[in-house]
Amino acid sequence: MPRPVSASHADPDRAARGRRCDHPGCVEIGEFRAPRSRSALHDYLWFCLDHVRTYNSSWNYYAGMSPEEIEREIRHDTVWHRPSWPLGSRTFRYQARFRDDGLFDLDDEPVANANGATRHRHPASPEAQALAVFDLNEPVSLSDVKARYKELVKRHHPDAHGGDKDAEERLKIINQAYSTLKACYTS
Repeated sequence: MPRPVSASHADPDRAARGRRCDHPGCVEIGEFRAPRSRSALHDYLWFCLDHVRTYNSSWNYYAGMSPEEIEREIRHDTVWHRPSWPLGSRTFRYQARFRDDGLFDLDDEPVANANGATRHRHPASPEAQALAVFDLNEPVSLSDVKARYKELVKRHHPDAHGGDKDAEERLKIINQAYSTLKACYTS
């Protein structure tokens, strides 16, 4: 079933033909709309061409606002007056730990979703996985990463474990995580 259409939408000139200019003393037809005030942007005054030009040239949206209020208004306008958050502020934090067999385990505790099924949670990005391997949380600097890398290499180097193959695998994981973080923080 089609929606009923109001007369002003069906024939926009019909509404304009009967409307007079809102400027005091003017008898012309008010064809052009202008907002009444900053607080009533959808409530209009109707003017003829000459008076809408005069109104527009003298109208200042920011009149009566302090510089701080103007800055806040401009900032809110850039995001269409909707809330926004810094990138990365809503991400999960993951912890790395060693399993009993000596290999890294990236927070693979089962997580139940809405329909009751379980899944394993893993870091979303390579950087998050690398931070989890180093057991670091953001914010972190390159010097923190380097210090933690040196500590882990000393602890898990195969020479310190008599040439153990598991220690060699752990060192490979540590080296890969360090390469990822180094590339992330130097670029």
